[in-house]
Amino acid sequence: MKLFSPAEPVTVKGEHISVKSLSGSQRTYLRGLAHSLRPVIQVGKNGITPELIKAVDEALGFHELIKVKFVGFKEEKKELANEIGEKTSSEAVGQIGNIAIFYREQPDKEKRRITLLNQE
Repeated sequence: MKLFSPAEPVTVKGEHISVKSLSGSQRTYLRGLAHSLRPVIQVGKNGITPELIKAVDEALGFHELIKVKFVGFKEEKKELANEIGEKTSSEAVGQIGNIAIFYREQPDKEKRRITLLNQE
């Protein structure tokens, strides 16, 4: 399930970051890693706010792979997942029920926690 595939690089915190499209095997691997994770962010009745985007951005900066739970807006979860992905320069690698999984590679190789195979 591909929820976010940007055509052009995006800018986050003044840095120019290109989000690469992940292969199917990379997505499968990331979903497997996320299986044991608990959601770190919840999207509630306020929807997507600047504070929520900041929290997701910080969580991705530290963890690289996170789960976001949609408590409110359950009908619009795909659109909201796309919006979160665009605003945080991340890629939604899967969605099960009301939980979406997001991945953003750590730019600093020394701080990177997840290594994907077949990376160029």
